[in-house]
Amino acid sequence: MMPDLASRAVDARELMDDPHADVRMLERTYARFTQVNAVVAGWRGVYRRDIRPLARRKGVLRVLDVGAGGGDLARALQRRLRADGCFARITGLDTDARAIRWAAGRKGSADVRWLCASTADLVRDGESFDVVLSNHLLHHLTADELAGVLHDSLRLTAPGGIVIHSDIARSRAAYALFSAATLPLAGTLLAGSFIRDDGLTSIRRSYTAGELRAAAGEGWRVEQRLPARLLLRAEAGDDRS
Repeated sequence: MMPDLASRAVDARELMDDPHADVRMLERTYARFTQVNAVVAGWRGVYRRDIRPLARRKGVLRVLDVGAGGGDLARALQRRLRADGCFARITGLDTDARAIRWAAGRKGSADVRWLCASTADLVRDGESFDVVLSNHLLHHLTADELAGVLHDSLRLTAPGGIVIHSDIARSRAAYALFSAATLPLAGTLLAGSFIRDDGLTSIRRSYTAGELRAAAGEGWRVEQRLPARLLLRAEAGDDRS
């Protein structure tokens, strides 16, 4: 049955966010992010339009992946940049030690710096990046956490850099499509993971374009992309206060 999607289900919680979540299911969820995000996250277009051109101008591109989870995005960016002859220093950041431990142990992870820390920790350390990004993170955050991450994102972005936070756009169509697409896989590819249940919860917790625009405030713009994605973007100027 279709849930009420008129407003965000802010009290709903994803199973993988439970500190006592089953470790085997959690790790299988991380492992399946590579396949799922390849279909739904749409980073190839962002890479071609924003990240690769900036890398070619910068020489060495410094990238921060906030809420890196299983690390599939960080690893994919490193591979694509290397294949395009670009050099990058990529940091995968997550406050969940379980995610960082798992990500750091995967093939291809040695070329990424993995940190169990918050964006506020990096601000205090004086870190700076050319690209600050996240994938499907914003809907996990409380209002105060969202404000903090967005503020820190701008503080961490060097002049001339960009911030791109990609998330799900809440709608009845998105919920119905994800539900239908994952149902046949529930007993095979997605078995023993939180992907299907948490994916449906994620859509319920996610923003519409108008809601995200209002939550982010001045200086941010929201772009709508298919399938059911929102890009929250900002360009860093000379003043990172």
